[in-house]
Amino acid sequence: MLQLNQQTLKTVYSKRKSYWSFVWCIGFVFPLVFGQNQPSKWTLEACVQYALQNNIQIKQTGLEKDLAEIAKKDAIGSFLPSMNAFGTHSWNIGLNQNITTGLLENQTTQFTSAGLNVGVDIYNGMQNQNRLQRARLQKIAAQYQLSQMQDDIALNVANAYLQILFNKEALKVQQSQLKTNKEQMSRAKELWEAGQIPKGDYLDRTATVAADEQRVIQAENALLLSKLSLGQLLQLENYQNFDIADEDYPMEKSPLLLEKAETIFNKAKEIRYEIKIAENNIALAEKDVKIAKGAFQPRLTGFYAFNTRAAYFDRIVGFQQDPNNPFTTIGVVEGTNQNVIRPNLLAITGNPLSVWEQFDINKGQSFGVQLNIPILNGLSVRNNVARSKVLVKRSELALEQETLNLERNVFTAYSDAQGAQKAYEAAITALEARKEAYFYASERYQVGLLNTYDLTQAQNLLTAAESEVLRTKYDYLFRTKILALYFGLPIYERP
Repeated sequence: MLQLNQQTLKTVYSKRKSYWSFVWCIGFVFPLVFGQNQPSKWTLEACVQYALQNNIQIKQTGLEKDLAEIAKKDAIGSFLPSMNAFGTHSWNIGLNQNITTGLLENQTTQFTSAGLNVGVDIYNGMQNQNRLQRARLQKIAAQYQLSQMQDDIALNVANAYLQILFNKEALKVQQSQLKTNKEQMSRAKELWEAGQIPKGDYLDRTATVAADEQRVIQAENALLLSKLSLGQLLQLENYQNFDIADEDYPMEKSPLLLEKAETIFNKAKEIRYEIKIAENNIALAEKDVKIAKGAFQPRLTGFYAFNTRAAYFDRIVGFQQDPNNPFTTIGVVEGTNQNVIRPNLLAITGNPLSVWEQFDINKGQSFGVQLNIPILNGLSVRNNVARSKVLVKRSELALEQETLNLERNVFTAYSDAQGAQKAYEAAITALEARKEAYFYASERYQVGLLNTYDLTQAQNLLTAAESEVLRTKYDYLFRTKILALYFGLPIYERP
């Protein structure tokens, strides 16, 4: 009866949660979820509010908002300096130079080094500032997407809720018809036993009662399935005991139908999330253009570096003359051939200094600025700018298309609501006529001027008219709710 397509889901609006939803959640949902065995009567408002707080799809969309918040923190972090510490310890095994003697020796040596590098962007074409602004826009877009998902879920809940109300009314109609036919069957049995009607008429009434009992069972099953459907949509653990309140929705002409469709459309343009998302996408695309253009400009960065090292070699702490060879010849005086000698000294080694002492002695620093000027980069920057400008045009066209779609959907919803109202009024007129026809047929049947088959046909037509009244009634209620959402009213309020 109340089929909901994807396009309709994208074109409805659910107002923000009321301030008392938290109170409702504590007072109503808490005992239900945590083991209350007695079935609770849920109102439409309670169903919508519960779905908005617990639906998995809404929670998944809410994660996009969390990701947008993280992206914003990334953009803020780009303003901060980069700082990295490093440390290494190495072993060299084999033929290595002895730094004490300067000779090559087969040995195992160890070295330790440590340092700190700091870098900061001084100017990069305003890219960091533009990225931060883009991250803020992305967060807004995530909120719009979350609100739009809430629209979809709220409308699904309303559709399922009205389906239950329709099935309840339909069950009452079938039960009423069954009761009437049982009374007629008893009357027919008395007339047949008195010889006033043939047995076939009595058997016809018996068959009619059996068929009515089947229709009652079908109506009960339809009601049960619609309850399960809404309970599962709300993702209740104990949805088998789920039931809704027996709310009465009187047929009253919606005040929105007194408005012009253009008025509703203008209101919808101000509040509809698909329009806001399209407008936000344009702002995002324009910000991407500025980010891309920033790559044309020079980039100035500052840097600072600190480093130190330590070695694990014995160090020279002094010298002494070699007692076995105290002197060594280093040359001859020309003309006299007298040898030139010097003392033959041997190095006295000691343990290496501690690591921290070496770190203090060997520490060094460097700092400065670096300027990078883009000259030729394979046209990548130019192409990125051109690509971003195309995306701006695409976003602008998307906004125009969303506006056209919204206009079409609003006028369609307005026309559907008017048509549903007229269909209901026509169904009421038809029902009154069927009631008169059935009353006339019953009187003729009582005096034997009408057979059982014709009476059954009149009764079936009456039941069909009653069902049509119910169908058009709840179709009208659903259509007016869609129209009300375009006007900014919560889905659980009656327009």
